[in-house]
Amino acid sequence: MIRLAYLVTHPIQYQAPLLRRVAAMPGVELTVFFASDFSARAFVDPDVGQAVTWDVPLLDGYRYEVLDAWTKPLGAGEVPSVWCPLSKGLGGKLVNFDVLWVHGWNRASHWQALVSAKARGLEVLMRDEPNAQSSPRSGLKKFAKRMFFKLMNRFVDAWLPIGTLNRAYYRENGIPERKLFDVPYAVDNDFFQARAAEAAARREDLRASLGLEAGRPIVLFAAKLIDRKAPLDLLDAFARIASDPDSRRPYLLFAGDGPLRAAIEEQIAVQAIPGATVLGFQSQAQLAALYDLCDLFVLPSERETWGLVVNEAMNAGRAIICSDRIGSSADLVKTGENGAIYPFGDVDALAERLRFCLSDPARLAAMGRASRAIIDRWSFNEDIAGLEAALAKVTGKKPL
Repeated sequence: MIRLAYLVTHPIQYQAPLLRRVAAMPGVELTVFFASDFSARAFVDPDVGQAVTWDVPLLDGYRYEVLDAWTKPLGAGEVPSVWCPLSKGLGGKLVNFDVLWVHGWNRASHWQALVSAKARGLEVLMRDEPNAQSSPRSGLKKFAKRMFFKLMNRFVDAWLPIGTLNRAYYRENGIPERKLFDVPYAVDNDFFQARAAEAAARREDLRASLGLEAGRPIVLFAAKLIDRKAPLDLLDAFARIASDPDSRRPYLLFAGDGPLRAAIEEQIAVQAIPGATVLGFQSQAQLAALYDLCDLFVLPSERETWGLVVNEAMNAGRAIICSDRIGSSADLVKTGENGAIYPFGDVDALAERLRFCLSDPARLAAMGRASRAIIDRWSFNEDIAGLEAALAKVTGKKPL
């Protein structure tokens, strides 16, 4: 048996189903260590400004432990930072393990864990999200980052890239190819596909409840309404094609909440933009129904290390438009095949991409089918295969 410890700041809704899969791997004994469990309870999201609870189980199906901390527990509206929470006691627990898998290198507690693991003879796996697009740096900062990775690499036996841009980021910072094992950023495809299939039976009821006419295409934005997500760029682009007969008089739905909500609603009202509506915060179950309802999903963010909402929408078989600052775009969005990519901030280009996708219903439907085919090959199955390869390399033992 390979005794595997996994360290992460807090329970994460996207990771929970993957951790259940890892816990079920023959030949692996998994224990998850959380620095905090704040996300498993109702908590206040500082961007949304309201209490959030997840309607999916975060702690079921695997062994876990919440670490003690030198700092006070995270309170409502607080999120983990480099120094908080500052965990204690993990080092002594690591004597019972063969491998430590760490998610995220930008945490003081995680640096301490790396040192403790190597002092006790453990192998170390590292997974994190950044890429050169999401973390642009000057020449001096690039040099400093490369030196940081040179030091970090002395403690890490295998790195687990989440996608093409993340892999390139490691290579640019001096990580050798032999230490890279792909563990793609995926969601629970089975869950989202099942939810979309269930929603399909009620699609027309949902359309009617929202007052949307049949036959008109629906564009969906699902994210926090904050500057970094650029919802106003999408609204500006949509306003240019909203009354365009070639675009078939589409609808635009904003599923989310945040500080820009009032500005979006005011602009819709002042400019009398037809078909645009803000729905507010949506649970995962509600989002699954909206993914099924829409024809085209758009993520116009200035910066996303990945953007897992793209995976979610593709599981519903929907076409995708995203900016060139989205980490997942390099792997999941194929221009002309399942959607389009445009230069961030170029509202004219975004409007043109919207018009291109919406103008031909047969092409739009084909793009949706292509999305589903692409995401079927980007799943937890690939994650488990990559993790198995990494474990076999660092331990010399292949999980049974």
